[in-house]
Amino acid sequence: MIAGIWVAAGLISLAVVIGLVRIATATDGASRAVVGDLVFFCAVALLILLGMLKESAAVVDAAMLASLLGILATVALARILTRGQR
Repeated sequence: MIAGIWVAAGLISLAVVIGLVRIATATDGASRAVVGDLVFFCAVALLILLGMLKESAAVVDAAMLASLLGILATVALARILTRGQR
């Protein structure tokens, strides 16, 4: 199980690096925002993997709270980008 956690952490870390490169090369704000969400949720996934590795329920709870706030930030950003239109 520990090897699986390390493999998953490596793949998620690779996604973060690719996302950061994409943020640096993006031409518009919407693309940067979407990839920024990807990087944020990858960081949350790494936090969950750390909690699984350390067997800490507090870390997993903190990751769930961060996910909730991240979803709210994504919805708020979508409203800003669409200028409040549905």
